[in-house]
Amino acid sequence: MVDDINPDDLEIADELIAERRSAAPGEKLPDDMPKWMAKTITFVDIASLWIGKIVCWFMVPLCVAMVYEVIARKFFIAPTMWAYDISRMCYGAMFMLGAGYALMRGVHIRADFLYRNWSARAQGSVDTFLYLVLFFPGMIVFFYISFEYASTSVMRGERSMDTAWMPYIGPIKSAIPLGIFFLTMQGVSEVLKSIYAMRNGRWPV
Repeated sequence: MVDDINPDDLEIADELIAERRSAAPGEKLPDDMPKWMAKTITFVDIASLWIGKIVCWFMVPLCVAMVYEVIARKFFIAPTMWAYDISRMCYGAMFMLGAGYALMRGVHIRADFLYRNWSARAQGSVDTFLYLVLFFPGMIVFFYISFEYASTSVMRGERSMDTAWMPYIGPIKSAIPLGIFFLTMQGVSEVLKSIYAMRNGRWPV
């Protein structure tokens, strides 16, 4: 059965999972794009790129905490009180703060088997509509709710009750509105790309 698989089919199926943009921010923007639009897209994409590079370092303490916990528990029968909380907080921070970077790279899951057969103009029109009608209003609501959620936690000095370590969780809850802000910021870049595709019949990147 493996010999019957066409490599081209695998490549097409892989594209259905995510767009996976690999170009550097601003590298392949067309010459006919308005300068203000190109500068905005480049600025936002570069910001998201650097945010992603910084956020990925949360993987280091996450891995260290997990390895230490496994070794301490397995070989010394000395489980920690903090490894679970550290791993959960680092993973949560990466998930929220890296959302804008993921959108910039086009790695959010999109099972769009119909969408991909449309023209670039139709794709741009649909994306522009959905960003303006659903994405930005949703992000504004989520930001308002999460900001109140995080600020209340910080002001009350809220602690986690899941372990005996009981760390303060206000800082990690603050990653929620901050991540939503980064995602909304990247949405500005994406909607400008959609508008360009809607007007010109091709995607800028």
